[in-house]
Amino acid sequence: MKKVMRFLAVCVAIVFSTTAFAQSTAQKEVEEKVQQLTKAMIDGDSATLDKLASNNLIYRHSSGHIDTKKDFVHKLASGESDFVTIDLTDPTISVINKNVVVVWHTLSAKTNDGGKPGEVNLYIMLVWEKQRGQWKLVARQAAKKL
Repeated sequence: MKKVMRFLAVCVAIVFSTTAFAQSTAQKEVEEKVQQLTKAMIDGDSATLDKLASNNLIYRHSSGHIDTKKDFVHKLASGESDFVTIDLTDPTISVINKNVVVVWHTLSAKTNDGGKPGEVNLYIMLVWEKQRGQWKLVARQAAKKL
């Protein structure tokens, strides 16, 4: 009986450590993708934005307007939506499962949309899904800070 209990205890420990490792790995991978996304948004780097965004991306702006992947990439690459600086604070990353991670943070940025300088302060939620071994942004939701 003691051998069985020890065996079960080892199995439980392995399951929990494997799950923790998978969460830690997913969290680190998505943190890196968020950094790449932020840089690509500032640079207007259409190739990187295209690579990071899922073909099914839905981006709901704080105004309620919804962009597709095509809209999202075009606006940033063309300068229609121009981020000069982006500062992300208060990050929270939740690993939902091995293929889905949700990220929340506060975004403060200087913009130059259409040649008009401005500032934005938003709460952002990002949903990342692992698709064919690559983390893809499937949803982005912005809400104005009150």
